[in-house]
Amino acid sequence: MTTAAGMIPVLDWSRYEDDPEGVSARLGAACRNSGFFCLTGHGVPEDAIARVFDQASRFFALPEAEKAALDIALTPHNRGWARMGSERLDETSGQVDRKEAFNVGLDLAADDPRVLRGDPFRGVNVWPDLPGFRESLLNYYDHAWQLGVALHGAIARDFGLTPGYFAPHFTAPMATLRLLSYPPGNGAEGEIGAGAHSDYGSITLLLTDGEPGLQVQALSGDWIDVPHVPGAFVVNIGDCLMRWSNDLYRSTPHRVLPPARARRSVAFFLDPNPDSVIAALPGTGPPRYAPITGAVYLRSRLDATYKGD
Repeated sequence: MTTAAGMIPVLDWSRYEDDPEGVSARLGAACRNSGFFCLTGHGVPEDAIARVFDQASRFFALPEAEKAALDIALTPHNRGWARMGSERLDETSGQVDRKEAFNVGLDLAADDPRVLRGDPFRGVNVWPDLPGFRESLLNYYDHAWQLGVALHGAIARDFGLTPGYFAPHFTAPMATLRLLSYPPGNGAEGEIGAGAHSDYGSITLLLTDGEPGLQVQALSGDWIDVPHVPGAFVVNIGDCLMRWSNDLYRSTPHRVLPPARARRSVAFFLDPNPDSVIAALPGTGPPRYAPITGAVYLRSRLDATYKGD
């Protein structure tokens, strides 16, 4: 039987500066096996984390009419509020997710040339009328972005590449900060918080409030509860990085069960720049996939998630 302890290692990022090769090797081993690990010593300030969770609670407590004005369906740029029941992450079963979310992307001004040209995923964020909300989310976004780029330095080392190999691909990423709220389960048959899926991007950095629900699928098919390590990120590989690694890294299916109590989490999905070409990394063997840009790949995945709405 697969156990969480055997499948999801805990890595201390604070050791990277003194032992970059050793930490990179352990990180790479996790990415090649389960595709998941917990990360302590990450350096993201506790107050930045506390503020973003507090703002999430304030947002989800707003009347539905106020949130509806920020509906994600009103913009093509994957920003704003996703209402309860608007997503079906499990593309096979078609189960409707029982959650709501709020997305923030790279913060651009309305007169930014990329916005004016209509570049893919280059839009303005939408904001609720909540004091401190925008500032708290963008502060956290910047910390998570910095950490995600640093982790790619270790990934590059694991593949025998220079630590800065990935840096040019994340200068203006299609990264999404997503606040998530799951109501308590009501016991209905087939109910799911978030259906079984793999993430779309390069890596995901997730923090939760400690309420159980997140599960990872082992190779055996068993579903394994992801342990809560206080203060630690749950980090996982997305489909884009699996493709980039020529399938040497694993993007592993996971899901969220309906919680016993209301559950909140904060996910940072780090996708590359829109025009980054995703092609097999050097030294990974004959390419298994044709090159594709980050924007084209992400759009194909989002369209599948929201189909039928």
